[in-house]
Amino acid sequence: MNVLFTCGGTAGHVNPAVALARIFQERSRGCQVLFVGADGGMETRLVPKEGYPIQTVTITNLQRSLSPAGIVHNAKTLLNMQRSRAQAKHILDRFQPDLVVGTGGYASYPVVKQAAKRGIPTAVHESNAVPGLTTKMLSNVTNLVMVGFEESRTHYKHPERVIVTGTPVRGDFFQYTRQEARKKLGFDDSRPLILSYWGSLGAEVMNRRMADFIAREHKEGAPCRHIHGAGRDFGWMKEDLLRRGLKLNQNGVEVREYIYDMPLVMAAADLVLCRAGASTISELTALGKPSILVPSPNVTANHQEKNARLLESQGGAAVLLEGDCQGNALYSAAMKLIDDPARREKMAQSLNAVAQPDAGEKIYQALMGLL
Repeated sequence: MNVLFTCGGTAGHVNPAVALARIFQERSRGCQVLFVGADGGMETRLVPKEGYPIQTVTITNLQRSLSPAGIVHNAKTLLNMQRSRAQAKHILDRFQPDLVVGTGGYASYPVVKQAAKRGIPTAVHESNAVPGLTTKMLSNVTNLVMVGFEESRTHYKHPERVIVTGTPVRGDFFQYTRQEARKKLGFDDSRPLILSYWGSLGAEVMNRRMADFIAREHKEGAPCRHIHGAGRDFGWMKEDLLRRGLKLNQNGVEVREYIYDMPLVMAAADLVLCRAGASTISELTALGKPSILVPSPNVTANHQEKNARLLESQGGAAVLLEGDCQGNALYSAAMKLIDDPARREKMAQSLNAVAQPDAGEKIYQALMGLL
């Protein structure tokens, strides 16, 4: 059996596809997997690290701006759509897939559409609460639409093609209990752990807030353990903290460039401060981790705030907009939750009630049904 996954643009589109690819290869001996992404997309770096081959098509987005630059960009996009159509046909001819699954990103459009035209079974999965443009367009031609939330059904013209599966989370996120994770991290006290990370889009704004947050923690005697992932801002953040007389690992407050052992650290966490991308939302929900979500304002159609508000409405998260995180607002909100374990437990229960821990299995069975 040959299965083609097409995705890209964000880790939230790539991670579910990787999780599904692993399930297919575990269940079906001899299953061949191919990924298709966009030229230069982050998927061209993420997918090979997971051990899968990837090919690309030339595809770009459409801009709403009517400025001269926007018009030129959209003209180029129309030309790229024709080019990507030919590239998709060539990939399908060579790989001969039995099934094509799109999990979001512009690269999904030409590949899934060409597969549907050929009568190849096709499906799309949407991790976000509100579908992106690509998923909306493909929902009219694909055999099956899989969504992460019950509330998402209303956004599609053909609800009879929509099933609620949840979003698959990598199995290593379920490897440890909280106590096992704390022990593996070498914690020797009972202080709760705050985990924070902000990704790349707009991360500098929030990392500057975190520098103040960490300084305040030290000033108040480090009431919590804290692991923060600074990402590409690690260099200046390190210098800023050193100027304040603070070390990167002091009193249980730790600043890392990247959190490579995220499944372990998240398992140990008592409160997570982060953005509201689809992949993050699915991990928080699956693990039942209370969070303060600060949606990125720099994403298409403000979809991160929609994700965050959905989790907030279910009682599983608190939401602060980026502009509301100035001064001590984020620190105060975090300490208020840390000092209220009963509320955190209630948030965890709310997440457990809506979680789809068997999302990967549900999707696998649904896709096998198409075959």
